[in-house]
Amino acid sequence: MLSSLGEVLEQGAANWGSKTALITDEKQLSYAELDELSGRFASGLKAYGVQIGDRVTLYASNSWQWVVCYYGALKAGAVINPVNMMLTHAELEFVLRDCGSRVLLTSADKAAQLPNIHEQSGIEHMIVFGGDAPKYSIPFNDIIDKHQVSNPVFCDPLSLSTIAYTSGTTGHPKGAMLSHRSVILSTEMTALMYVRTENDVVVTALPCPHVYGNVVMNGVLMHGGTLVLHSTFDACKILDSIKEHSATMLEGVPTMYFYILGDPGFKAANLSSLTRCSVGGQAMPVSKHQEIEKLFGCPLLELWGMTEMAGPGTTHPFYGKNRHGSIGIPVPYIKLRISDSASPSKTIPPGEVGELLAAGPHIMMGYYGNEQATKDTLTSDGWLHTGDLAYCDSEGFFYIVDRKKDMILTAGYNVYPAEIERVISAHPAVAMVGVGAVKDELKGELAKAYVVLKAGATITEKDLITFCRLELASYKVPRAVKFVANLPKTSSGKIMRRALASLDDMVGEA
Repeated sequence: MLSSLGEVLEQGAANWGSKTALITDEKQLSYAELDELSGRFASGLKAYGVQIGDRVTLYASNSWQWVVCYYGALKAGAVINPVNMMLTHAELEFVLRDCGSRVLLTSADKAAQLPNIHEQSGIEHMIVFGGDAPKYSIPFNDIIDKHQVSNPVFCDPLSLSTIAYTSGTTGHPKGAMLSHRSVILSTEMTALMYVRTENDVVVTALPCPHVYGNVVMNGVLMHGGTLVLHSTFDACKILDSIKEHSATMLEGVPTMYFYILGDPGFKAANLSSLTRCSVGGQAMPVSKHQEIEKLFGCPLLELWGMTEMAGPGTTHPFYGKNRHGSIGIPVPYIKLRISDSASPSKTIPPGEVGELLAAGPHIMMGYYGNEQATKDTLTSDGWLHTGDLAYCDSEGFFYIVDRKKDMILTAGYNVYPAEIERVISAHPAVAMVGVGAVKDELKGELAKAYVVLKAGATITEKDLITFCRLELASYKVPRAVKFVANLPKTSSGKIMRRALASLDDMVGEA
């Protein structure tokens, strides 16, 4: 196993040289070319004063330059801070100041909106790619053209490699500190479960800053495969890529698969090259899981993970049971247990719901500059509070019930949005659904469903509620349904339950 992330492309060039490593809309690059470009970029960063341990922030959508900047910064011995490209300027400024970033790497479209970022955030340099660089920045191409290849800086496997900020659903986001070992181990163990090889061609539109998007990128390049990287998700383009490049694997979140199923070109698509697909970020309803596997003609392997553990903590092995509705079994080196929510030190038996806790070398070093948040999340003996309610069956498969913070409390009963979403997703007219809470004077909270229908499908609110009553206890049945054209999602495509209420301000139905 590699010692540090800065060695990934050096190893790739040595083993696979001229083989195509990366395909984007703009460019194709071999392992040798990626290694050289990232080496030149590392030299440029050093010339601008970047030293071992300095934080370098990467703020852009997927592109070949993103990949070069990521590995170039790591080759220079810097700590990479890959951030969600959907962050607002205020959020970006907070992250830059919070982690003490010295350099911001970004795309021309983002840079044009950040004329005062140096003063606002304290960064020293902004390096810009993918277009004309503003006068207050440094052109990426100048760095590549003016500098020679630099050998990777040796980094201790246990040293800090990455500061990855959480989504910040409450208060400011927190920077999870990940060592080189944790990111590499998470990547390698996921690769083991999925049997990644140099023969794989992987299509993905997962954002590279996202914890699983990062694992996908690293996993393909560590094992000699070809990564077909889309800058944004477009179902039609994804289907074209699978056919054009004879992709062996597609990786995404549930909503991406839902959009693919609803694309007009899906029936004519050629998916025969796919051998397996992965899905994570949110629970995949069993009915949709079965439909996708039937129509795609290959297994869909569900996973579960967190930024705080550098990637997946569980998944299903390619060679093994694929139990629909479950997030699978722990990946190697990860320990999981279900704790009593009222007494976290107590482990409860199979079949009972409690908080999912995780431990092992994948787990973060803590939150950067936030000792209290670290103490609140990591126990003294190394267990991570995930905030997910789950249970384990007698065979060791884990099942997520819901996020603790998403749970709806109705007249003293616990109602889990994921359970309602599972039932509604099974209706043949439904393409996507998200369930959130609405206030109620008598019962405290009630469940409300926000539904996107399939093209041409029709159903009334009353009929859908009646459908739910056949599968759910009365206190779980949503008291209202709103039909909408789309659902609020994160940059990775995960439905944002806390933002569903914003749809109530929309006039009329979809």
